[in-house]
Amino acid sequence: MDRAEGRRAGTAPALFWLLLCLMAPLAACAPAARLASPPVVVAPQVTAAGITTRDGTVLPTQSWLPADGPPKAVILALHGFNDYANAYDAPGRWWAEHGVATYAYDQRGFGRNPRSGVWAGGDVMVRDMWDAAAALHDRYPDTPLFLTGESMGAAVLLTALAGHDLPAGFRGAILTAPAVWSRATMPFYQSWALALANWTVPWLTVTAPRGLIHVQASDNIPMMIALGRDPLVVKATRVDALKGLTDLMDAAMAATATFHVPSLVMYGQHEELIPREPMRQALARLPDQSQGGPRIAFYPTAWHMMLRDLNAEIVWRDILAWVTDPAAPLPSGMDTNPEIATLLAEGRTS
Repeated sequence: MDRAEGRRAGTAPALFWLLLCLMAPLAACAPAARLASPPVVVAPQVTAAGITTRDGTVLPTQSWLPADGPPKAVILALHGFNDYANAYDAPGRWWAEHGVATYAYDQRGFGRNPRSGVWAGGDVMVRDMWDAAAALHDRYPDTPLFLTGESMGAAVLLTALAGHDLPAGFRGAILTAPAVWSRATMPFYQSWALALANWTVPWLTVTAPRGLIHVQASDNIPMMIALGRDPLVVKATRVDALKGLTDLMDAAMAATATFHVPSLVMYGQHEELIPREPMRQALARLPDQSQGGPRIAFYPTAWHMMLRDLNAEIVWRDILAWVTDPAAPLPSGMDTNPEIATLLAEGRTS
C-alpha cells in the first residue's frame, strides 16, 4: 500500500464515527433544510455588489482584471465544497497579469451568502452557473468565455454542460479534480450510513475529530492553516449537505459519458479526497478527444487543491495556455503523461 492509499484507507473510521453520532440521544428530528428560491424577477447581470441571478439573489463575487486593457479571455470560476470565491485569488491574480479576467462567486449556501452551510440544491447551483455565464457574456459579448470548476465546482459544470446547449460565448471548460465519488463507487456502509443519517438527523453538523482521518488536500501547509482560520470557510458540515454533495457527485459521474464539451480535465497523482477508483472510472467514461471529448492532463506533483499547491504555477500556466489556444500542447506536457493511458485502462476494466 502506497502513502496515498494508506491515507485514503484512513477514511473508513470516519463512517463509524458518524454512526456513533447517530446513537447520541436526540431531542427531536428536524426536516432537511434547503434554500428556497424566489420567483424570477430580473435578468442576470454583473453589478458592483456581485452577480445577480434571475431570482434576484446577489451572489458575492470577486474579480481579477487585467490592468492594461480589456481581457483576451474571461474565466468564470466555481469553487469547491465548503469553500468560497477566494479559492481563486492566487490564480486569478496571475491570470490577470497575463491578460485574462477571472470572476468567481460564492456558490449559494457557501461563503458570504446568507445561511452559509445550508445546501442550496444541485439544480439551483447549476442554474446559478448558467445565470453567471449569461451575465458575463452580456458584459463581454466579444470575448471568449471559459468556465472552470474545482472539485464540487467541476461537478456542477459536468452536470450543467453534458448533453446540453452551451452558454453564449462559451469556448471551453477546465475541470480541476472533479468530484465524482458517486454512490456506486463507495463502500456500501458509507452510502448506508449517509442515508440513515440524512433520514434521522439531517440537521446534524459533523466535524471529524483530529487524527481520525488522514487525508491531505494540498502540500501547501500555510495555505491549509489559513483556510482553517478563515471564518468564511465552512468547518462543521450538515448531514443533508453531505447528502446533497453526494447526489451532485452521482449526477457528475453519470454526466461523464456524454460530456462532449471542449474541455481540459486535470487530476493530480497525490489526489486523496477523491479516491482513485472513481477517478479512474470517470476518466475512462469520458468521450475520446477525437469524438469531442476533453483533453486529460495528469500531474505527478499535484494534490486535490492543485490551484493552491506549492507547484500550482505549473497548472496556472497550462490553463492560461489552453485558454489562449485550446489546440496547442500544454507547456508542462502533462497532457501526454503516460500515466493517463494506465488510468484509462484501469478504469475500463474496473
